[in-house]
Amino acid sequence: MSEHIHYVTDDTFDAEVLGSPLPVLVDYWADWCAPCKALAPILDEIADGYSSRLRIAKLNIDENPRVTASFGIRGIPTLMLFKDGGLVATKVGLLPKSQLISFIDSNI
Repeated sequence: MSEHIHYVTDDTFDAEVLGSPLPVLVDYWADWCAPCKALAPILDEIADGYSSRLRIAKLNIDENPRVTASFGIRGIPTLMLFKDGGLVATKVGLLPKSQLISFIDSNI
């Protein structure tokens, strides 16, 4: 796994995501989610290439119900891009690397 992937929790979300000086892509996931597992290596590759422009964070929905509920997460994987403390874009479902890069580039 990339050293540029950060794990966040209900307790650290506000500081690490909303308070980040860089845009943050949050991956809402769970251990039992096969598409989430398929997305993980794609995020690892992207994290290394975008480390100076974007943070990538992962939030386990089973272990962090407060943030999960506050953003209305109903399906996973869900990717949310936060910039300047606010939500700017959302994608639900497994994306190929090229579509994920387009999503990030068009929103940061």
